[in-house]
This record gives sequence, C-alpha cells and structure tokens, in this order.
Amino acid sequence: MATSRNIERSAEQIKSSAEHVHDSAAHMARDTAQMEVAADRRTQLAADRTVFAAERTYAAWVRTGLVSLASGIGARSLLSHVLPGWLTGLTGSVLVLFSAFCFGAAVWRQLSPGPPPPEPDARQLPAPLLLLVNGFLVLVALASLVGIWFGRAA
Repeated sequence: MATSRNIERSAEQIKSSAEHVHDSAAHMARDTAQMEVAADRRTQLAADRTVFAAERTYAAWVRTGLVSLASGIGARSLLSHVLPGWLTGLTGSVLVLFSAFCFGAAVWRQLSPGPPPPEPDARQLPAPLLLLVNGFLVLVALASLVGIWFGRAA
C-alpha cells in the first residue's frame, strides 16, 4: 500500500515536473521571439545610424573643401603684397586643388562606404545629386585656380 502511494506521488511529481518543463519551454520560446525582434530592431537602428554617420562625413568633406576653396582664393589677395607672385599663386593653387580633392573624396566616401549594412529605414542622399553638386564645386575650384593664376591681384 505504501509502495503504491509512493508510486502515485512519484507519478504526480513527474507530471508536475513535466508541466513545469512544458511551461518553461513555452516561456523560453516567447522570450526568444522577443529577443529576435529586439535584435532585428537594434540592427535596423544601427543601419540608420550608419547612414547618418556617412552623411556627417560627407558634410565634413564638403565643409573642408569650401573652407579650403575660400582660403585659396583669399590667399592670393591677402598675400599678394607680402610674398612674390609665384608663391601666392602656388599657395592659392595648393589650397584650391585640395578643395577639389575634398569634393571628390566626399562623393567617393558617400558612395563607397564599405560593406553594406542592413537596409536602413532612413533615406540616403541620391547619388546623382551628390555627383551634380560636387561636380559643380570642382568646376568652381578649377575656375578659381584659373583666376588665381591669370586674374588680376587686388
């Protein structure tokens, strides 16, 4: 009699343990699904941050190029009475050529960021627009270079 009661109690414990394992497995499945969704969202947000970081890098290259262009143009006027003409022309030319390099590097860095991240939610700047704007800035830099060498000094 005691043995059959022990067997019944053991059977109940095994049944209770099985139910607990089943509930635990269901809970783990829910948690795993939630973690997958959270990981996917974090990946998506990381892709958006990558797009915005690339835009900040692009803006930094263009800013540097514009400052260099203005410095190259201004160098000729400011240094014309201090340095020989060839040296002011060379100084301005180096700065203007550096600005053209910056405009090209801005587009190159924006269009070739490295391994592709997951598809971001954020829209990227259109490549034709980047090429058009920066191509125009390179033309301005080259026109400034011609002006430095063949224009009148102020």
